[in-house]
Amino acid sequence: MAISSSSWELPLVAVCQVTSTPDKQENFKTCAELVREAARLGACLAFLPEAFDFIARDPAETLRLSEPLGGNLLGEYTQLARECGLWLSLGGFHERGQDWEQTQKIYNCHVLLNNKGSVVATYRKTHLCDVEIPGQGPMRESNSTNPGPSLESPVSTPAGKIGLAICYDMRFPELSLALAQAGAEILTYPSAFGSVTGPAHWEVLLRARAIETQCYVVAAAQCGRHHEKRASYGHSMVVDPWGTVVARCPEGPGLCLARIDLNYLRQLRQHLPVFQHRRPDLYGSLGHPLS
Repeated sequence: MAISSSSWELPLVAVCQVTSTPDKQENFKTCAELVREAARLGACLAFLPEAFDFIARDPAETLRLSEPLGGNLLGEYTQLARECGLWLSLGGFHERGQDWEQTQKIYNCHVLLNNKGSVVATYRKTHLCDVEIPGQGPMRESNSTNPGPSLESPVSTPAGKIGLAICYDMRFPELSLALAQAGAEILTYPSAFGSVTGPAHWEVLLRARAIETQCYVVAAAQCGRHHEKRASYGHSMVVDPWGTVVARCPEGPGLCLARIDLNYLRQLRQHLPVFQHRRPDLYGSLGHPLS
């Protein structure tokens, strides 16, 4: 377990790493233990990875296990947030949306709860992972999932203004730039990265997003073998606006801690004012500011 700063006055965040299975109640038990540990250690906000609720064996099982936001599982997490008195970033909930009856597809929904258990923001993953990576197996997220229609404006939390994203979104810098221009100070990439793309791309993409936006990046990740068909890379981490990895989870389920220093972020942006130096007259505006 690593803590990035010795200043106990700075807000503390916890990044949780888990190995989800198709067993939703067992997954909740694991996540709840980590959230309670985060609260005991003084965190104001805990981040859970994509698919914290479950990782199914196939699209049919994914659809069968999915729930609406008003279902039992999210109710358990709202109660957990109230009980522990901290904010929760639920990094990728398999959501039956309002169009479930028409589409029979779900949304990959990042839900942000405050310390009273209220839903303060939802972001539905806009970039779906339809890829074929040699050695990792094909993934067709769109077989069971609809793409989200929009980005979510950054949300003020006790740790700073948070911009919501999910996993594959990190490959699209336009999204992170849009969130940064809208005021984000922390970017979140809850993920379930594969065993081939993970070693090659995971850390370098997270550090790149932090450097180019001058934001903290928090990436809670799935790890280990979920079932006979799937495994994830792990390596949950927090990256500071300079691009330094300031906290990292060890192998296996667990958590790491980091302190968010917004004064450091503001000083860095003042010393290296890249957003003032952009030339949209030459190359357009990558990542239009959110309305």
